[in-house]
Amino acid sequence: MSSVTPLRALPHLLAIAVAASAGTLAAQDAQPGPFTVRAEFDVRVPMRDGVTLSADVYRPDTTGRFPVIVERTPYDNSRPARLEIGKFLATHGYVYVTQDVRGRGDSDGAFYPLRFEAADGYDTQTWAGTQPWSNGTVGTTGSSYMGWTQVYTAGLNNPHLGALVSVVTPPDPVRNFPFQFGTISPTTVSWVITVSGRTLQDISQLDLESAYRTLPLRELDRVLGWHLQPWRDWFDHPTLDRYWQELAYQDRLLEARAPILHVSGWYDDVLVGTLENYVTMVTSAVDTAARRKQHLLIGPWGHRINTGRQLGPIDFGPDATVDFAGIQLRWFDHWLKGIDNGVDAEPPVRIFVMGENRWRDEREWPLARTQYVNYYVHSAGGANTAAGDGTLDTTRPDTEPADRYRYDPADPVPFITEPGYSQLGGPDDYRPIEARQDVLVFTAAAQEEPLEVCGPVRAVLYAASSARDTDWIARIVDVHPDGFAQRLVEGVVRARFRHGLDEERLLTPGRVERYSIDLWATCIVLAPGHRLRLEIASSAFPRFDRNLNTGGPIGWEPEGVPADQTVYHDRDHPSHLIVPVVPRAP
Repeated sequence: MSSVTPLRALPHLLAIAVAASAGTLAAQDAQPGPFTVRAEFDVRVPMRDGVTLSADVYRPDTTGRFPVIVERTPYDNSRPARLEIGKFLATHGYVYVTQDVRGRGDSDGAFYPLRFEAADGYDTQTWAGTQPWSNGTVGTTGSSYMGWTQVYTAGLNNPHLGALVSVVTPPDPVRNFPFQFGTISPTTVSWVITVSGRTLQDISQLDLESAYRTLPLRELDRVLGWHLQPWRDWFDHPTLDRYWQELAYQDRLLEARAPILHVSGWYDDVLVGTLENYVTMVTSAVDTAARRKQHLLIGPWGHRINTGRQLGPIDFGPDATVDFAGIQLRWFDHWLKGIDNGVDAEPPVRIFVMGENRWRDEREWPLARTQYVNYYVHSAGGANTAAGDGTLDTTRPDTEPADRYRYDPADPVPFITEPGYSQLGGPDDYRPIEARQDVLVFTAAAQEEPLEVCGPVRAVLYAASSARDTDWIARIVDVHPDGFAQRLVEGVVRARFRHGLDEERLLTPGRVERYSIDLWATCIVLAPGHRLRLEIASSAFPRFDRNLNTGGPIGWEPEGVPADQTVYHDRDHPSHLIVPVVPRAP
């Protein structure tokens, strides 16, 4: 494919000859076409308050009107990936508008995460739907923050909006990113730095791993040489107050009428947003017709979807990647051009089953045939480390001693990840983590037959702490026959928010409490010889910030204290893992 460098010094209007690529963006050509492409750079788009945002426009270099695809980004709309997507879509008979969000790149105004995306997105859709080259129909696409820019607007139902492709979109910001049940990942500061100012900031020279240990955590930005107002604001609003309510979108999304293709990966660290949005739309959307227009695609991917067959040490096979450009094109062809290509008749759910490494079509998510099986934890009081006596099975406990460990925030349990924000963890080997005394390990017997674990996972924990506040982390692991302990997914509960995020309720030291820990979801077949494992700890750093155990204001505490933790598993306190088991076809 030919390339164009979108330098501002170039003439404002360029004609680019483009042919359909047979590479990663290959897809069936829409008719008529293929088209040559015309590009216009730094097109000013007016917002309702007089601010203008900068957009680059790629469109067929011919007369006529076409559907418009809008992507709004804080990551510089002139990056090569935007150029490639723009040329591809324009070649196939679409106008592609890629816009710098307010305060970023060449757009005017000041950037503040999420604050302006609903109104600015709506105004951009109106503009895109009323241009001379537009047929009045607008679609949106994009991943991560660019997914956010779509869903914040979707519930407003702009009359031009016809379809969305929402990729790795986080949920409400208090649900996962930047906060997850009262915890925050210190790695988030690297994202805030990256999008500070108008241009992308280089974080490669920062000693992030050392900085993440900063106390008080609210001062982390200054330690790295920045003053980041959003970072500080987040710590000033630890509960679900008006600040977070004004930045939320998921309730408003239920008003959306447009078809949405929801896309993520089993190792996407914001997977919960995609799953929640799909499930709530198909069950609770106000417009019943919209419920039938939701599709879900989940692959064996991290936050950067569809980049290859291997993620970390695990090879998911030759079918791990898909023709995602072609999938998007078919979606938009059907909903924006009215092409009868069968998209609306296909099963709405397509998931990749890890372990078997194959794709499978389903009619719903979670799967209706799922059997939720309680796997109870057992031990003789020595479940510390993988060499301990912790077991996991379906027998309810009777009389068993509790397990104990000391959690010291000065020596937190590591979470295996790169130091930046772009991908938190993967299918990593957790054997080194399971050698720690402050990790309880409960392992099931080796499978004699394949076990499909596919759906939402939850842990119920009965536990007590010597502290007034602490964290509980549950992780599920697939233990291979050679001992490789493949991380699947984990969840966290900050004790002060065990009853909800609206109010902080500190612990009574020594009192047993019931905790329900959402581990999100996975989909994997454990082959014969593999074993299911549950880990329990009180830290996973730096995925979650260290709970300092004092009960003081989050992010403001200068030091922590150790906590003595007790996990119960007896008749009255049956700690267990709720496993979504999908029966195997006969």
